[in-house]
Amino acid sequence: MNDYDVLVIGSGPGGYVAAIRAAQLGLKTAVVEKQHLGGICLNWGCIPTKALLKGAEIAHTLTHLDQFGFSVENPQFKVERLVQHSRDVSAKLTGGIAYLLNKNGVEVIRGRARVLDKGVVSVLEEETESVFKAAHIILATGARPRNLPGVQADGQRIWNYFDALVPKAVPSSLLVIGSGAIGMEFTSLYQDLGSQVTLVELNNRIMPVEDAEVAALVHKSFERRGIQIHTQTAVTAVDTQNPQHLVCTLRQANGQETQVSVDRVLIAAGVQPNIEDLGLEALGVELETGFIKTDAWGQTNVFGLYAIGDVAGAPCLAHKASHEGVLCVEKLAGVDSAHALDYDYIPGCTYTRPQVASLGLTEEQALARGYQVKVGRFQYQANGKALAMGDSEGFVKTLFDAATGALLGAHMVGPEVTEQIQGFGIAHTLEATDEFLQQVVFAHPTLSEAMHEAILASSGRALHH
Repeated sequence: MNDYDVLVIGSGPGGYVAAIRAAQLGLKTAVVEKQHLGGICLNWGCIPTKALLKGAEIAHTLTHLDQFGFSVENPQFKVERLVQHSRDVSAKLTGGIAYLLNKNGVEVIRGRARVLDKGVVSVLEEETESVFKAAHIILATGARPRNLPGVQADGQRIWNYFDALVPKAVPSSLLVIGSGAIGMEFTSLYQDLGSQVTLVELNNRIMPVEDAEVAALVHKSFERRGIQIHTQTAVTAVDTQNPQHLVCTLRQANGQETQVSVDRVLIAAGVQPNIEDLGLEALGVELETGFIKTDAWGQTNVFGLYAIGDVAGAPCLAHKASHEGVLCVEKLAGVDSAHALDYDYIPGCTYTRPQVASLGLTEEQALARGYQVKVGRFQYQANGKALAMGDSEGFVKTLFDAATGALLGAHMVGPEVTEQIQGFGIAHTLEATDEFLQQVVFAHPTLSEAMHEAILASSGRALHH
């Protein structure tokens, strides 16, 4: 029987980072992986999606070349080449993870893991079962696409996001169920690649976790692009009898039903945790809404057993998983400088056109918690760099506590905002107030000047609007 200090089950962005950090701290560490190093993010999520979205960006640019003095006759597009690019990127990064684990002395164990008892794990690879002992076991098994009642993905005509990443052809029409980050990104992607997309959301607005003003702007932007949006609507059935098209039944909140015919359907209505066959029931591991319940450090109710990332609940984000992995390991290793994660201030990024990025509380949340809020806004239409790029749709919105000047939230929609939100993250982490942020010198001409103007606007000091 092999003994380890830390045994990590799952090698996604939470698991492999936790394993590397544990090894850095001098702990004998192994990671168990049944399929691909890198998990969903590198193989079927974050990274390949962004590669495809780059293709969608190029498709959009080609339709606006005249603005910059160019003309291209009859450009050709091969979706298989774009898909291959996305797979190549994933493969390269997966190889990089294998290198990092090896460099840090982390052993990789292939197979399906199951927790037999406290500190005991069996790993089954093909017909061979091995048993390992570890003082600390970290579950990082992630999550998978969720099906809906009456709508089951079949990998052919009804897709989950795995299927949407490797299309054999771009469908002429696509219905997307769900307007979270996954649904929104695929809606934007396929519309730019030539599909006629219909977006269906059960809530009363799209992007329900985002600030209402941001969601409203994206809604209008999508509609201008020809995307059909149905809110407060459920897809109750998808009829697959006709080989030429799918007939989708949509039910509105008032009970009224309509039917929409499309080539493909994409289910993007959330995820479910990978908790099956891990041995959790026998150990009495406590769950919460189906996910593994933990404390602020990833500790479950079973001593020596931890959970991080998607399997431990929302927000299901790669960077949240990685950060949880580091904090979990540092806490169990006794690192004094470890600080619990503030889940309100995990940045969220959606790579649609226009992009969306957010940090902290929405205005609605801040008011509900009793804050007196100072709100600042600045439109990219008044930003020189955005105008020069020909991409000036959107705005920056900042929220400060009127009593203390603390940054409560930042919400951005527009060009490359996903690359800028980290500025507000740094400000919050360093506890910078509005007064200090007003003194920061932002370079000109940059998109980030809109951040400064929004900060100034919260105190009535905006200079350019």
